[in-house]
Amino acid sequence: MNERQYQVLFLCTGNSARSIIAECVLNHAGGGRFRAYSAGSAPAGAVHPFTLRLLERQGFAIDALRSKSWDEFSGTNAPQLDFVFTVCDRAAREPCPVWPGQPMSAHWGIPDPAAVGGNEAERHLAFAEAYRMLSNRINAFVSLPLASLDRLSLAQHLERIGADGR
Repeated sequence: MNERQYQVLFLCTGNSARSIIAECVLNHAGGGRFRAYSAGSAPAGAVHPFTLRLLERQGFAIDALRSKSWDEFSGTNAPQLDFVFTVCDRAAREPCPVWPGQPMSAHWGIPDPAAVGGNEAERHLAFAEAYRMLSNRINAFVSLPLASLDRLSLAQHLERIGADGR
């Protein structure tokens, strides 16, 4: 018997780094059980070049990646979301649209690699660290027995993943 596919949205303000990374990682790590999307409350309009380089080095297809507004996921033609995760502090404090179907939500804050200054190596390191943190959280998430958890237990697991990455 096939398990249903869960629809997951990762939110950040600019949708140029963290949420894009999370979208790619979950679409890969989820093994078809998940369909991930990403969006921003104030999209940057382009994916950060360091994000694209990192994802390409990790073997992800980057051609279709784009920075987009969360408005695309609140309309009548939007996918029916099961989960919504904020991955930056600013988006977590913003009033979010009302998502159809009342998806589970949690905050998985990750430091913004695009805000890191310094030389190119230091900046690449910041993106690699964001990738590592998101990968750890997403791997913990995909290992949850979602179909057998009640809503309260699932919410507790999601909060714990956001707090300590596991």
